[in-house]
Amino acid sequence: MIKFILMVNKQGQTRLSKYYEQVELGKRAALEADVVRGCLARRKEECSFVEYKDYKLVYRQYAALFIVVGITENENELSIYELVHNFVEVLDKYFSRVSELDVSFISVITHEVLLTKLDYDCVFSDACIYMRVSFLNAQSDHVQFR
Repeated sequence: MIKFILMVNKQGQTRLSKYYEQVELGKRAALEADVVRGCLARRKEECSFVEYKDYKLVYRQYAALFIVVGITENENELSIYELVHNFVEVLDKYFSRVSELDVSFISVITHEVLLTKLDYDCVFSDACIYMRVSFLNAQSDHVQFR
């Protein structure tokens, strides 16, 4: 089971976080700092699966952006690794080469893609997710999108 998802840059700044269990705000900051520090310190040649306290961490780097997923012991690491890649592919299709700025400044869309991808991954294809996010984009009054 997925416990949390973090998107951070190379400087360790959290750009997006989503928790699937209740964690106090003070503990979130400490958890994020430890997790990010541990993942950023690893070399590219090292495995992308790390054990950390009660979690297994699955992380993947895309340019200057790291995506870290905290999972339970019984979750399949390779399936989460592939889920992260699919999530980035959907963002890349939507934003035409997703960047850290896209994730930071248009977080409404990023959250929608993330929630849709996790909630409906077995039901919807990436094309359906892209269409749903495009519909959300057209309905938004707050931000001017492409």
